[in-house]
Amino acid sequence: MTPADEHPSAGTERTALAPLLASAAADLEKAGVDSSRAEAEQIAAHVLDVHRGRLALIDTVRADEQRRIADLVARRATRVPLQHLLGTAAFRYLELAVGDGVFVPRPETELLAGWGIEHVRPGATVVDLCSGTGALALSVAHEAAPGRVVAVERSPAALVWLRRNASAYPVVEVVPGDVTDPDLLAGLRGGVDVVLCNPPYVPDGTAVPPEVADHDPAEAVFGGADGLTVIRPVVGLAAGLLRPGGVVGIEHDDVHADAVPALLGADGRFTDVTGHRDLSGRPRYATARRR
Repeated sequence: MTPADEHPSAGTERTALAPLLASAAADLEKAGVDSSRAEAEQIAAHVLDVHRGRLALIDTVRADEQRRIADLVARRATRVPLQHLLGTAAFRYLELAVGDGVFVPRPETELLAGWGIEHVRPGATVVDLCSGTGALALSVAHEAAPGRVVAVERSPAALVWLRRNASAYPVVEVVPGDVTDPDLLAGLRGGVDVVLCNPPYVPDGTAVPPEVADHDPAEAVFGGADGLTVIRPVVGLAAGLLRPGGVVGIEHDDVHADAVPALLGADGRFTDVTGHRDLSGRPRYATARRR
């Protein structure tokens, strides 16, 4: 008996899964969706409530399952983000709840998360600025042994998702706040070990995919004319929060390979300023250590 056969019967009509997946992938490719086959399989696995790797064990699906797959494929073809359709976004070892009003975390940010985790010693205090879904904060809480993680987010809509995701991690404290406020987290000044930030950094007017333009909150994507409107105050805020020897990591646009390290260097309170590239070789984030 295959996994699909274990579902309660909804009639005798069944459809072969293999051609259904091929058709779905073709529709998504025609709509301009990258990795169309993989996304068609993810949609089918979601509807059938099986791991994607077990799809090969399923020969046919029920009529109602076929309709649900077709409906989700049709919505994805209009460039609704796959993560919105599935209700979750994979990030490192986490499945984060996502939906309208919050930025969907990208795989590239996993590199910054990994860097931060490497610098978290047991009992450390970590601050995640512009937290969104909590991807950075929760990855730290999940994979390291911090004493306290403070996740800061300004958007009321994003805070709903952040609180939902953080509810399983008592070490994570959600704080509503604006990272451009120099008095933010005043009680932690000089006592933070690691600051991480994935701010809005895309320069205004930059062309972005429909998934971003139509579904990600603009305030979580665009960072002013040069993309640095939020990063500039974050540099100063991080310098004030960090203890001597503490570290900061800031994600940035690939046009900021020189600009963000320059801002960190110009502040005067940092050393070991370093630019980092992603797996495709594009400038992705900058790090520094508090003097």
